[in-house]
Amino acid sequence: MSEGSPGEAFIQTVRGRVASEEIGFTLPHEHTAIALWHIQGRWDYWELSRDESIIEPELARFREAGGSCLVDVTLPGVGRDPERLVGLSERTGLNIVMGCGWYRGAHYPAEALIDRRSVDDLANELIREATDGVGDTGVKPGIIGEVGTDKPWVSALEERVHRAAARASSATGLAISTHSVMSRVGLAQLRIFEEEGADPSRVVVGHADSYPSLEHYLEIVRRGANLEFDFLGMSFTPMERHGEGRVIELLCELLSGGHADRLLLSQDVCHNSQLQRYGGHGYTYLHETFLPRLRAAGASEAETTKLTIDNPRRLLSRSVAAASSGGSLRPTT
Repeated sequence: MSEGSPGEAFIQTVRGRVASEEIGFTLPHEHTAIALWHIQGRWDYWELSRDESIIEPELARFREAGGSCLVDVTLPGVGRDPERLVGLSERTGLNIVMGCGWYRGAHYPAEALIDRRSVDDLANELIREATDGVGDTGVKPGIIGEVGTDKPWVSALEERVHRAAARASSATGLAISTHSVMSRVGLAQLRIFEEEGADPSRVVVGHADSYPSLEHYLEIVRRGANLEFDFLGMSFTPMERHGEGRVIELLCELLSGGHADRLLLSQDVCHNSQLQRYGGHGYTYLHETFLPRLRAAGASEAETTKLTIDNPRRLLSRSVAAASSGGSLRPTT
């Protein structure tokens, strides 16, 4: 694939660069395989199957419904597999964007040595992946994340990862996607990114619907960052099963306040029970159920297009010049 001219905007997929305008309806926060149960003391076997005979039909349904792109934010330690993503993309025809970084404290892989490395060393690893690809696969990430926190605060190790993500974002132009649940911790994440000089407009504070607070949302968007409502269609908790009406009300309030440019929608498929094969919604809930309900509540077609096409496209897009100017950060002690 051509590297393009310096001013040309592109999106980095697992199969190479794609002109930004070619990317349509996007799920910006998903998984195609993930295993969260193999940490000490966790015995609930939380997993999304790697069985491609199960996953591929699910992705095909999303493609048939009009899906163009899926962002897989599975990271090292919980199942990232660049070459598998290439195969899924080739067989389904979907544009798949891969994430990079380290998920959250309990899931940091031991071999990453997060506790022994400087922020710049961690940032340089992300920059190398963005520039040269992961290991010897040549497959490059198109976003940093999801990086996040285990608790409603940022631990010391998690802060190190967040600062590395910010520095790598500034160096490469990659956007950052966070894991931020059931609390105001997204503001703490954003503060770290701002301290490191990252562009807030390139930051997506994830799982916003797990903390339904308009005041919290407004504080984030007023600082120039983005909100992602990506637990849509989940049914693991009572709030998820019965709270969609309130989520729609809050989204409509944000839209009426002129914040459509800062909102993204996704489903965070991360467990077998979410697949249609096992009675869940699969990757099509947004198309088939949520967007019709959002429109019925007053959102316009133009607004839903912005939330599902324009905004993800903007966050994933980079210029050829920006992507080529990364290099390495100065080593620190």
